[in-house]
Amino acid sequence: MTDQLGGDLFSSAQSDDGAGGASGTGRHTPLAVRMRPRSLDEIVGQQHLLDAGSPLRVLAEGSRGPAGPASVILYGPPGTGKTTIAHVIARGDTRRFVELSAIRAGVRDVRKVMDQALEDRDLRGVTTVLFLDEIHRFNKAQQDALLPGVENGWIILVAATTENPSFSIISPLLSRSLMLTLQPLTEQDLGGLLDRALTEPRGLDGTLTLDDDARGHILRMSGGDARRVLTTLEAAAAVAAGREDDAEGAGVITAADAEQAMDHAVQRYDRDGDQHYDIISAFIKSLRGSDPDAALHWLARMIVAGEDPRFLARRLVIAAGEEVGMADPTALQTAVAAADAVQLIGMPEARILLAEATVHIATAPKSNASYKALDAAIADVKAGRTGTVPPHLRDAHYAGAARMGHGAEYAYAHDGPHHVVPQQYPPDELVGVDYYQPSGNGQERAVAERLEKLRAIVRGQR
Repeated sequence: MTDQLGGDLFSSAQSDDGAGGASGTGRHTPLAVRMRPRSLDEIVGQQHLLDAGSPLRVLAEGSRGPAGPASVILYGPPGTGKTTIAHVIARGDTRRFVELSAIRAGVRDVRKVMDQALEDRDLRGVTTVLFLDEIHRFNKAQQDALLPGVENGWIILVAATTENPSFSIISPLLSRSLMLTLQPLTEQDLGGLLDRALTEPRGLDGTLTLDDDARGHILRMSGGDARRVLTTLEAAAAVAAGREDDAEGAGVITAADAEQAMDHAVQRYDRDGDQHYDIISAFIKSLRGSDPDAALHWLARMIVAGEDPRFLARRLVIAAGEEVGMADPTALQTAVAAADAVQLIGMPEARILLAEATVHIATAPKSNASYKALDAAIADVKAGRTGTVPPHLRDAHYAGAARMGHGAEYAYAHDGPHHVVPQQYPPDELVGVDYYQPSGNGQERAVAERLEKLRAIVRGQR
């Protein structure tokens, strides 16, 4: 059903071929739009959501099913089929498709859709499918405005997001919707899509072929994004068609054509989203796991995506202390020097220092004994194991301190052999407690041997 609400906040036109919008399948329509699947059977990938009797199939076939929500939240990376699924669900004579802009719409716009949807349902028997892309951009009040329509069945909400719904969507809306997670498309999925686009009449209709090198380049550089695959194929086809040499190689899209169409791989990275947290987590865990090659890969991903080098430097300083510690104290020096240099010289040269610190930390012996010792001490303090400062350790520099016994019998460490003397330093409640447990790695092995002797002297055991 075709309807138009007007204005640039809404789009509700649906073409006969299911491409969405009013553009149809003309040759001036982008290839990605012309190739949009018209049914769930034409969708590439996501087979875990498309089994017979699955909630998605039941919804696309026009029924709510015996139980479960009719609205869905589609969560996954760009180019995995979220918009396509919304258009497939909207097909049917008794459904009206409305697309709402999550960037420009407000609460008033949401309520306008709800009022119209209720009227269409009750007076015309028409179900409204509201497609809301990037729902994570809606604030709480805007998401709250969706609840009556979802809960009472005035609309079928199909919301798409690249952000983790657990953090970006309010709980009441999550509980009333079915969350479906879309997986990144495999190279096999994308290869099948390429073949269809080359041969189908609504695609390139067999006018051009694709050599193996060009195919590999497009798949490799697409970053798993189906839309990017089709856009790059269309651009490469235009390059091939515009070549002047009509002799050998005519009608074939070559690797050179594909490289001219796209010379930079797509990076899935959002500095405020899941990719930011997932990749920095992988980076830190690679440093901890002593894999410099993996750590450099994740570092490169973040640099290419435009991550703030100061953020990367800060994480390296933390990793030097947290993961390496006393096993190699010079790792912290390297990380701090790299952080200072990043501030001083900036990118792109700062990548050299980030790489050096990354390799140093990843290849260094590891120990977390220092910060584990502090955490144990903090836990005791919070549990009330504190006690008073021993009198001989108290401040004795002011008049009257001596009368209170402050500093009395304090033994000056530098007066003892090896500059160590027997003396109680912790409060009475913690005498004999060993927080710091050195590892046997790197320089900390020597620290462990020295610490055993120090504790014996300080505690008067030798």
